[in-house]
Amino acid sequence: MPTTSDATSNAKPGTPPAPAGKHPAPPCTLVIFGAGGDLTKRLLMPALYNLAVDGLLDPKMSIIGVNHGERDTNEFREDLGNALKQFAADKASTFHTSKLDEDAWNSIAQRLEYMAGDFEDDGTYQKLAGKLKQASSGNAIFYLAVGSRFFEVIADHLGSTGLLNEDESKGFRRVVVEKPFGTDLASARELNAHLLGYAQENQIYRIDHFLGKDTVQSILAVRFANALFEPVWRREYIDSVQITASEVIGVEGRGAFYEQTGAFRDMLPNHLFQLMSMIAMEPPNSFDAEAVRDKKADIIDAIKPLTPDDVVFGQYGQGPAGQAYRAEPNVAPDSNTETYAAARVHLDNWRWAGVPFYLRTGKRLTSRRTEISVQLKQVPFRLFRDTPVDALTPNVLTLRIDPSHGTSFDFNVKAPGPVMQIGAVKSSFDYANFFAERPNVGYETLLYDCMLGDETLFQRADSIETSWAAVDDVLHPKGSAMPVHTYAAGSAGPQAADDLLARDGRRWRPLTETPAQADDGNAGNAGNAETKSKS
Repeated sequence: MPTTSDATSNAKPGTPPAPAGKHPAPPCTLVIFGAGGDLTKRLLMPALYNLAVDGLLDPKMSIIGVNHGERDTNEFREDLGNALKQFAADKASTFHTSKLDEDAWNSIAQRLEYMAGDFEDDGTYQKLAGKLKQASSGNAIFYLAVGSRFFEVIADHLGSTGLLNEDESKGFRRVVVEKPFGTDLASARELNAHLLGYAQENQIYRIDHFLGKDTVQSILAVRFANALFEPVWRREYIDSVQITASEVIGVEGRGAFYEQTGAFRDMLPNHLFQLMSMIAMEPPNSFDAEAVRDKKADIIDAIKPLTPDDVVFGQYGQGPAGQAYRAEPNVAPDSNTETYAAARVHLDNWRWAGVPFYLRTGKRLTSRRTEISVQLKQVPFRLFRDTPVDALTPNVLTLRIDPSHGTSFDFNVKAPGPVMQIGAVKSSFDYANFFAERPNVGYETLLYDCMLGDETLFQRADSIETSWAAVDDVLHPKGSAMPVHTYAAGSAGPQAADDLLARDGRRWRPLTETPAQADDGNAGNAGNAETKSKS
């Protein structure tokens, strides 16, 4: 692998230098199937632009966009450029930036080539093979930015035309597959068998955009780079863990997709299980891809199969935040598709036996947040029995992933005054106080790692199938179908989800915030004293 100095010495004049300790990815041709879709515009192009700004793309890298319908390459470039400018100007966008670097975008635009082609036509792949032969590098990445119905079709054609064959003369050949990786255990097994029929496991990159977020990757840093946490990171000290991924938006015109998927399939066996595995995994010996993925796979394998009693489904009805799900476009008026799912998960291993992991996700909820809260066990109360304290606030470490980025810790101190009175306080760290904020859509690291051949943040076939196996009894219940409880749009979810935790003597962390907490990006108890870390 080239050193930083080796990699940048051949860069074209004007190419920005790579950050210290990093080097440009090796040259390759990135082939995007579905190049006319929303994923390409909103995520892949902004991510490639950011990599160009950082000097992490080799000057010889090229991009071929494959899509149905004839189109001129210049028109394709202009369309993507206009979309990029629109997202950059949108203050609500994760790609928002005060100024677009025209040189960086032009360096991407010049690499772009549009190729019209039917995904089911052999001629498309013959034409593509010819273009790859003319490329300056034999390395190729095939990105399936398409609906899941095309995964096997495209894999078949790539395999049958030899485009996935690797040898020293051709260089590497890799396939990137977006979720969903199947819709249950049987379909996941079928998809994996299909892909592995044409490619080796190390050629297949199953992408989960959640894992591309800096704050998600920071979970491992918080856990393993600080001696404070590891000694108490086990069942003897931790009471429970809550993982939340809530949204204020509804299905946003994607009713047809959501009707076939639902919140549970869309989020639990992939995004939330992946977050749980990072919180619960044993320390790996290194950050080598297989070392990390082995430890995560052990956690997924330790999940006790969920039963319908462990899960709550909900669907938003008419409420303060808007219309009911059944009134959305392309949704059946009698639909029982869940827009909310909560689950109680147990891990059957030495570190976590007896510690419940509570997972929840939903649309049209009262606030948008993705966070993980680790609650420690209560301390003995006898010492404070004769003091004016009704109860001690539990110690909770919260990792804030989105949209607020940081960490907070709830703990107890003595309140000022002549008597022993306990006050609950919160200490918080915010990324913005210590690090310069920059546009990031979450795909930058994933694309860069794929080009490098680093599979750490990508899912393996065994973990995919084990995840689906853990929820198969919920997706295919032996008795009646799972009940779907209505909740008002703009609320915190269905009452049944609260009851799920109440049966264990626990309750969800609040989704609503006081004005002071909203300013700080944290949820907690109103009236708490608060300390804030400063840079």
